[in-house]
Amino acid sequence: MSIWDALTGRKSSQTSQPAAPAAPAPAPPSTPSPSPSPLQPFDPTTAQGVESFLTPSSFADPTQLHPLAGLNKDTLEYITLEDSALSDLPGSQSVLPSRGFTDDLCYGTGTTYLIGLTIGGAWGLQEGLKRSVDQPPKLRLNSVLNSVTRRGPFLGNSAGVVAIVYNCINSYLGHLRGKNDAANTILAGVLSGIIFKSTKGPRQMLISGGIVGTVAGCWAIFRSAFVSAKQRKQELASL
Repeated sequence: MSIWDALTGRKSSQTSQPAAPAAPAPAPPSTPSPSPSPLQPFDPTTAQGVESFLTPSSFADPTQLHPLAGLNKDTLEYITLEDSALSDLPGSQSVLPSRGFTDDLCYGTGTTYLIGLTIGGAWGLQEGLKRSVDQPPKLRLNSVLNSVTRRGPFLGNSAGVVAIVYNCINSYLGHLRGKNDAANTILAGVLSGIIFKSTKGPRQMLISGGIVGTVAGCWAIFRSAFVSAKQRKQELASL
């Protein structure tokens, strides 16, 4: 309003109008609460008891849990040893089927180690019993165990080392000559025995070479007889 209107008490024609109140927000629609369903009567024929946990399932069979379950082993090449994979070197047939140097090394070294361990254990047993004559039972048992654990591993480890050297030399001779016969076996035995005792002097080298060469010769005779018998058996079976 102007100053004149304020002095005369005249009200201005233009008065401020009060603001209209805001409309309240509409309330969300209320959902009706579900009415409680009536209780159903208990039916013992449809109830599942302890028998449901005892029913057999596919997981009860342990063969189904194997990673190779359901596979046909005839289609997997690493499970069966095919005849085409065997060594075709003349004279390489032995007691067990072999695919070459790796098989001979594993079979020969393991078998020789076990034989040496057994012979060494028997040697230690005899030595322990002989030394502990007229001793109390506990002292005698202690003496026998000491002798067995000393002689057995010593002879087994020595035989295993000789077998490794023998198989390496025998495989190399077979590669050079193109065949694996008794001459390769005996020569490889003599050389492996000489190498095994190469730090003990010429006399020990000759003795060791003679012993290992004799054992290799016996093995060559046994293998030849076994292979011949096996071939005769196959020929008779084919008739």
